[in-house]
Order: sequence, then C-alpha cells, then structure tokens
Amino acid sequence: MSPTHTHNFPKLHNAAWPGVVGKGGEDGDPSIDLDVMLDLTAAAAVDGVKFDGFDLFLFAPHVDIDSTDDQIKELADKASRRGLTIGSVVAPVWPPTGGGSAMDEGEGRKKFLEQVKKGCRIARKLRELGVRPYGVVRFDSACSPEAWSADPEGNQKKIAETFKQAAAIAKDHGEKLAAEGEICWGGMHSWRKMLDLLERVDEPGVVGFQADMAHTLLYTLGENAPEDRILPEGYDWKDKHVLDEALKTLTDALRPWTLDFHVAQNDASVFGSGSHDHTGRHCLANDPDGKLDIPHHAGFWLRDQTGRPTRAFKHICWDGCMFPNEVMMKPQTWNDILAAMIQVRDAHGWTE
Repeated sequence: MSPTHTHNFPKLHNAAWPGVVGKGGEDGDPSIDLDVMLDLTAAAAVDGVKFDGFDLFLFAPHVDIDSTDDQIKELADKASRRGLTIGSVVAPVWPPTGGGSAMDEGEGRKKFLEQVKKGCRIARKLRELGVRPYGVVRFDSACSPEAWSADPEGNQKKIAETFKQAAAIAKDHGEKLAAEGEICWGGMHSWRKMLDLLERVDEPGVVGFQADMAHTLLYTLGENAPEDRILPEGYDWKDKHVLDEALKTLTDALRPWTLDFHVAQNDASVFGSGSHDHTGRHCLANDPDGKLDIPHHAGFWLRDQTGRPTRAFKHICWDGCMFPNEVMMKPQTWNDILAAMIQVRDAHGWTE
C-alpha cells in the first residue's frame, strides 16, 4: 500500500506461464525460465507498489506436475525469497501434456482426472507451506469445439460428468476448480455453453468460472459459436454503450460463478503461436488497438449488479500470453502492466 493507492485487496499477481505458453517450435521464441519470470515480476514497481505474487503453470520447464515434496518446497522458497506469494495454479489436463479429453469416458477421462489430482496435490502442499493463501486450480475441457460439435448434447454431458468427478477430487484436497472461459475449449467456447456446463456440474463454490478479459471479449463476438453472439454484426467499436451493454449481459450471467479473474487487453482478434491453438489475442495493457477500457470493464466482473465490489476473490492476475520474448524481457513492459493492475484495484478494491 502507498499514500497514493490505499487499497490492499485484491492482491496483484503476475502470471508466470507467458514464459512457456506459445513458446517453442521451429520458428518460435524459446521458453523463458521460471526464475527469470519471477525476477521480472519482483522487480516491477509503480508509485511504490509492487506485485504481491504470481500465478503458476504446473508444467515443465517451469514446474513438473510430478514434483516431489522437496521440489515443491524449493518452489515455495523461490517465491518467499522474492517476497511473493503464489495464487492460482494451472493443471495440465491436455492430451499432449499427459492428460486427456474431458469428453472421453474411458482412458482420456482417467488421465484428465489424474492431472487434476496432481495439480490439487501441489496446490494444497503450497498452501501448507504458507506461500499460497488464496487461489484456485485452473482447468478446461481439453477438447476442441470441432470435436465437441459432433454430438453437442452427448459431449456436454460427458464433460459435465468429468467435471463432477474432478470436483470430488478438489473437495478432498480443500481446493476449488475454475474452468477457463476460452473459445478454443469445446463445450466452453461460448458464454451460453459455459454457463450450461457449470449448471450441469452444479458444484457452486467448488467448480466455477475463470474470467479472462481478453477471452471473454470474444464471447460477445460469438467466435466459434455465432449463435451465441451478443454484439451486433458489423458493430462499431466507437459505440461504447453497446459494448457495455453486451458485457453486462455476459457478466450478469457468469459473474455468480466466477472464482478467478484475469486482467487483460484484447484487440478483438484471435491469435496463436507455438503449440497453442487460436484464441483471444492478449495485447499489452497500453496497446492502442485494445478494445477494452481495462479499469472500467474490469468492474463488470469485480462489482455486482448493484455496483458493490463482490470481494469474490482475494487476488487478481494479469494474463498476457504469447508476447515476443524481446517484449517480455523489458522491465518497462511489467511496469506498464502493473500500472494497469493498480488502476483496477484503485477503482474496485478494498482495504483489510
């Protein structure tokens, strides 16, 4: 907290996974080491305010999903030495990372649930070590909209059943699961389908939604699900009122389920690199082509229908996947991002 910025909640986190996601491949940038990502996070400062922590991808080369207790302790020490906490963690549930599709009732489901269990184990251990006071375990359906569309009703039921079984695992570990709302995941690729899935699972407070401002903007455009588009065809981005009304429709539906929140910017286009499928493009916080007024539109998620802060989560995280390494290695990049995060907390936060 500083004299200029009086709120100390929600805590402000950076994400470590931009150092891994979308990296690699013949023409791609190499991964950025976890220690480098944490050093960049810890060094950022604006008006005396620093990042409080970071969120984490439980995937090599950053973190081995099969980490031993000693390796998890080493991870906790990395955070503590830098004065950072750990928040939400991402379980690698996808087939290429050892998981399986949530639509697969056989071996795929078994592998999917095993990855959720491993993720929950690491998350719980970090809590017990005292470096993770809040956060969720993030997951998704690990299947494509194209595969899902072969049998929408049947596949939605299968995903819901997998998520129900995942909920039981989370409860056993004292954890919560947040399904990432992103247009590249089958059964979750529109706001209506995401809401339908959460209602089928029916585990409020255990299985919820992770809202990312970049991804959810594409929900309003009906990317991968034109039937669920909210913004009109040919929408003029200069008409801010229409965008606000669309986001109100979206957030009123999904806010009650939201357990985790990513501050992000988007230019209303899709992008992918490395092994990551096309999804909402993450732009820098100050990108002139960004369509979101970050502090204003963050409030649609962070405040309820009456305008009061929901205080639904203790931390918020910046997500900016697939930026070039050249950009990510510049300290000013992270100062600009932190400044945007501070604006969000100044507008919608609270003091404890």
